[in-house]
Amino acid sequence: MTRPPPPDPRLLAALRDAHARELRAAGLYRMMAEAQCDAKRRSLLERLAHSERSHARRFAERIVELGGPLPAVEERVGPADRLRARMVGVEAMLRGMEAEEERARASSERNAGVLAGDAASRELFLSVEREERAHSRLLQAMHGPGGPATRLEAILKGERWHVTTGSWIGDAIYGVNDGLGAVFGIVSGMAGYSDSGRQVVFAGLLGTLASALSMGSSAFLASRSEREVYEAELGRERREIEEAPEHEREELALIYQLKGFTEAEAEHMAATISGQPEQFLRTMAQEELGLSERHLPNPWLALGTASVSTAIGALIPVLPFLFAGGARALVASAAISTLAHFAVGAAKSLVTARHWFVSGLEMTAVGVVMGVVTYVLGVMFRLG
Repeated sequence: MTRPPPPDPRLLAALRDAHARELRAAGLYRMMAEAQCDAKRRSLLERLAHSERSHARRFAERIVELGGPLPAVEERVGPADRLRARMVGVEAMLRGMEAEEERARASSERNAGVLAGDAASRELFLSVEREERAHSRLLQAMHGPGGPATRLEAILKGERWHVTTGSWIGDAIYGVNDGLGAVFGIVSGMAGYSDSGRQVVFAGLLGTLASALSMGSSAFLASRSEREVYEAELGRERREIEEAPEHEREELALIYQLKGFTEAEAEHMAATISGQPEQFLRTMAQEELGLSERHLPNPWLALGTASVSTAIGALIPVLPFLFAGGARALVASAAISTLAHFAVGAAKSLVTARHWFVSGLEMTAVGVVMGVVTYVLGVMFRLG
């Protein structure tokens, strides 16, 4: 009877390193939990410690399966860690643990060559990496400003504000802004370079066409990419739910606790939602990742809005040259373009929440500087 080949020493070393790292993380979480006065945060840290210890146990079991000795199982917190916790405080330790979680997530990439020949170990690393990603997000939430008033909530508030204003309105305003700014620069430069109103109109119309096509295609591709990212993230979240439903339910319960619910309420809500697979998936996508299909832009609407609004803004500085020429057309173009810059800047306050007058003045200043610079450059090229 042939004996199985000995395990790759590099694979055993990677597993032992991961095992030690998880035990150390478990000990640090336990230490921080003991220092917490807030019962909710203490409970969350204890559950994170339990999860890290579970990871360590899985790595230990794999080491034994490969023929290696059973590693030590005690949580590892050295004197240096305890001293650092006393010196910098728990909040700073939480930020440090977030960095540790990020490094742990990259372990499968670092050990890709070693894991290539052992499918079971590779899957173990990937599974733990998915759970570490969730830990990292929870840590980001825990040490955010205001404690439980988490960064996740800030993201969701930002999404609600975005929906209230309407994404197509923002696209339209920024389209007019870009078209007006770009073609005003072209018209000013050409007016300084040439006395021919026909050349100015021709250059302005070409700039209008190019700007509208560029903005429209960019908006279309960006919207498509956003939808593709959403679908890819939804697919990854679906796989995580299929592979570790209990862990995902626990994660949802932790998120609800961070949002202010009691542990019992959070557990009940998570259990109820997890009983409906599609609702569970979409809830996790929104609560965990800040993704919602309702917030996705329509690529064709984005294309039309960006193209038309850019063309409208770009035509403003060209219009006077269609009816007049020379200095009179240039002065009229500068006047209406300056007023348009102020109007667009003021309109931007609808999506930026800045004061309309300040935003309008800022946009006007940018437009005036652009017009003067391009006009002077046009004159210099003509004289040169």
